[in-house]
Amino acid sequence: MKEKIFFMAILVFALFATCCKAQNKISKVTALTEVFGNGQKVTAAIVEYDKAIKNSGLSANDFSVEGRTITKVYASDSVEKSSAGKDGKYVIIELSPDDELAPTFYQDAGKTTRRDARVNIKQLSAIKSVDGMSAPLTVEYIESTRQINLVVDDFVQRTYTYNPTGDTLQYNLFIPKDYDPAISYPLVLFMHDAGATSSNVLTTLIQGNGAIVWATPGEQAKHPCFVLAPQYEVQIVNDNSEATVHLDMTIDLIKDLMKEYSIDGNRLYTTGQSGGCMMSIAMDIKYPDFFAASYLVAGQWDASLVAPMANDNLWITVSEGDTKAFPGMNAITTALEKAGARVSRAVWDGQSTPQEFEREVNQMLAEDSNVKYVAFKLGTTIPEALRSQTRGGSEHRGTWQVAYNIEGIREWLFEQTKK
Repeated sequence: MKEKIFFMAILVFALFATCCKAQNKISKVTALTEVFGNGQKVTAAIVEYDKAIKNSGLSANDFSVEGRTITKVYASDSVEKSSAGKDGKYVIIELSPDDELAPTFYQDAGKTTRRDARVNIKQLSAIKSVDGMSAPLTVEYIESTRQINLVVDDFVQRTYTYNPTGDTLQYNLFIPKDYDPAISYPLVLFMHDAGATSSNVLTTLIQGNGAIVWATPGEQAKHPCFVLAPQYEVQIVNDNSEATVHLDMTIDLIKDLMKEYSIDGNRLYTTGQSGGCMMSIAMDIKYPDFFAASYLVAGQWDASLVAPMANDNLWITVSEGDTKAFPGMNAITTALEKAGARVSRAVWDGQSTPQEFEREVNQMLAEDSNVKYVAFKLGTTIPEALRSQTRGGSEHRGTWQVAYNIEGIREWLFEQTKK
C-alpha cells in the first residue's frame, strides 16, 4: 500500500512538473522608442514569451501598461512594430505617443526634462500559445529590462581631437548600411540648438528629428548618406554673431571623415536649428564654397556679414511668431538679395498635410532662385491650446518640430551639388 502511494506521488509530481515546464511565461519586456519632431518617446512595450503566441484573439484588454494608453496589440515573430500581426513569441503593445509619460526628452519654456524609458506591463488575462498551452495572467507589474531606440541605435559614437588646440568633440555618425568604398556618398551635418547642449553624446539624436530623419530606412532607401551629428558641451554661438572654435573644429572633423570614408566633397550639406542654424550660417560665411546646400531652421545672424553666402543654395524656415529668428531672417534675406542672391518668399501653414506641403514645395521650386525663404504662419507651429498665450520661445522650438518633416525640402537638399 505504501509503495502504491509512493508511486502515485511520483506520478503526480511528474505531471505537475510537465505542466509547469509546458506553461508559457513572460521571459523579457523591452521598451521601444522612436524620435519625433518634439523628441524621443516610448511608443511600444515588447513582451517576449518562452513559446509562440497565437495572434488571433489578442486585444488591448489583455494588457495594462502603467500610466500609458494602449493603442494596438498583436503577436509577432520579430522585435519590431508592424502593420499586421502574426504568430510568434513576441507580443507588441503599441502605446500612444501623446501620453504624458511618453517622452524621454522634451523642452518646455527653456527647461529640459529627461525621463527613464522603462515601462511596466501587466498581463490581465490568459492568452493562448500556438501549441495550445496558455500564458497565465500576471499579478504584479513587470518592468522592462531592455531598450531599443529606433534609428538612434544605428549611429556610432566617437570623439574627435582637434589638433591645433587639443580640444575634443563628441559626435554621432551614421554610416550607410552596406557601405561600399567604391561608391561616393553625400554627408549631412546636423547641429543642435542651445537647449540640447550636453555632455551626453546622444542628446542631439533624441531632442528632435533633425539628425535622425536622414538616417531612417525610408530616407536611406532614397538617399544613402552619412549623417554627422556633433554633441556640443558648450554654447557654440552667441547673439553677437560670434562662434567658438567649434566652427573650425567641425569643419576639420568633416575633412577627417572624408579621408576615412568615401564621402563626396561636392555633396556636403549642413543643417541646424536655432544655435545650430546660426553655426551653419557662420560656416557658410567663412567657408562659402564648402557645402553644396544649407537648410537653415529658426536662426539669425548679423545681416551685414552674410554677403559671402549670396551665391549659396539656401532653404530657410522660420516662424512668424519667433521674435528673434523671424526679423533676423528677414534682414538676412534682404541683405542676400542686395548682394545678388535670387530670393523666393512664401508663407506656409505649419499644420499643412504632407500633400499640401508637397504642393507648396513644388511652387517654390518652380521659381528661379538660389535662396528659398519660408515663414510659417503665425501660431501654426504650436498646439492650438497654446496659441492664445505668449508665443516667442514656443514658436521658435515649434519651427524645427515641423521643418524636418517636410519631405520636399529634404529632397531639394540632395538635389544640390557644389557649383
